[in-house]
Amino acid sequence: MALPFDQHDGEIWYDGAFVPWKDAKLHVLSHGLHYASAVFEGERAYGGEIFECEAHTNRLFASAAAMGYAIPYSKDAVSAAKRATLSRMGLTEAYVRPVAWRGSEMMGVSAQTNTIHLAIAVWAWPSYFDPALRERGLTLDISEWRRPDPRTAPCHAKAAGLYMICTLSKHTAEAKGCHDALMLDYRGHVAEATGANVFFLKDGVLHTPTPDCFLDGITRRTVIGLARARGVEVVQRTILPEEMEGFEECFLTGTAVEVTPVGQIGPYTFRVGDLTKALMGDYQAAVQPPHAALREVA
Repeated sequence: MALPFDQHDGEIWYDGAFVPWKDAKLHVLSHGLHYASAVFEGERAYGGEIFECEAHTNRLFASAAAMGYAIPYSKDAVSAAKRATLSRMGLTEAYVRPVAWRGSEMMGVSAQTNTIHLAIAVWAWPSYFDPALRERGLTLDISEWRRPDPRTAPCHAKAAGLYMICTLSKHTAEAKGCHDALMLDYRGHVAEATGANVFFLKDGVLHTPTPDCFLDGITRRTVIGLARARGVEVVQRTILPEEMEGFEECFLTGTAVEVTPVGQIGPYTFRVGDLTKALMGDYQAAVQPPHAALREVA
């Protein structure tokens, strides 16, 4: 059995100081636990450098603003703290998790005077999925849960509460023997996987859903840049579920999954083809220091 995350060794940066890993705790009546007023980032370090460190910091601050609070440190200070935590843990290949949340001064829906806390943890975390799956591709269920209408949730924030339906979807998928789930949006269009963006290839053109009700991933933008650098046309558009029958290749992108091929989504099958393999290699090359990633801006 894997070691529980609260039992790891090392230190965590917590509200401006390093504390022993096992002592990085919050009270059970913290607002972030009860009312999901927490935001976070998932980042990776390669060769001792955090990939797109500042982009992730910027998104963390934007997510906090969307939740109605300000992180009590500068962006430069947070980026520096992430790098210091990586160094303190003595890791070069690692996962980096900053998280901010409302504290416990007030318990109720309204908690405007609560202290805003920030913690940063770093740990060794290899491939999100079994590396052998890169040869045959993941199998995805199609979730019954849908990404919400932007009028009902701060969908562009990386906020804890928005991942509740992701957990439910992934648990259901795994119970069926699948690796993950594809989620549709509130209109019934293809959206994303539970923690990654999705791309499809047809006739030499990459197609990916327009991120108007889910995160426009940092890895997603990187891969769009890498594809265009290869001369591949990338189209961001509405994709209907039935269109998946005509797509030739499919892959997921995200900090955790990096670039991972998909072999099947529900009844639809795809090959792990040349472009997917090429972009997997391009991404691995781009994340190695000095970082040479190409990011799509608009």
